[in-house]
Amino acid sequence: MKLAKIFLVEDDLSFGSVLKSYLELNEYEVVWVDDGKNAIEHFKQDVFDICILDVMLPHVDGFTLATEIRNINPAVPIVFLTAKKLKEDVLKGYGAGGDDYITKPFDTDILIAKIRAILSRRDFQTGHKDIFEIGKFIFNAKLRTLTSGDEEKKLSPKEAQLLELLALNPNELIGREMALKRIWGSDDYFTARSMDVYITKLRKFLSEDDRINIKNVHGAGFQLIIRSDEG
Repeated sequence: MKLAKIFLVEDDLSFGSVLKSYLELNEYEVVWVDDGKNAIEHFKQDVFDICILDVMLPHVDGFTLATEIRNINPAVPIVFLTAKKLKEDVLKGYGAGGDDYITKPFDTDILIAKIRAILSRRDFQTGHKDIFEIGKFIFNAKLRTLTSGDEEKKLSPKEAQLLELLALNPNELIGREMALKRIWGSDDYFTARSMDVYITKLRKFLSEDDRINIKNVHGAGFQLIIRSDEG
């Protein structure tokens, strides 16, 4: 399973470095930016599961940043970190679209608990699941297994992440750029070629069921087509 990706914006270099390391020790992938001015460009370049924003940032404050992030991705959870404890500051944070507001200094274990709770709530609301029925196959995204009857194939991490992305959105177009950034972290020529190889492998795995096809939409992306028995 892929690690949840955190977008961390914190201008204190010492604290930011420690917090990034702590989050990574707790099995999160972290992209850390130390200046609000550059944050939005970094945010646009990737797909994140949650944002952790310091409020008092140089050039662009955390509340303004949150508003801009909300315009790009209305659903991504946002947690504010700040030394401001006044009631009006807390209310301003929630008004800017924050899901939680943590005042410094804070216990890092509490932060981890809040992140887990927010992500768990988001996954429940979006119907996130580990087991998918794809035609005659059962795909376990957590164990990375694709099972048909007594036969079980073990998928590589990238194969499993790609199939999970397709299975979460059956019959819908999955954009190439989005898939590459989400799974590979970039959309250059080499990662694009790599994804094409994995798509070919997944097609081969699923070819035992002629109701299933991974359709290539030229220049746009892929679709996991699952036809019903009646179709």
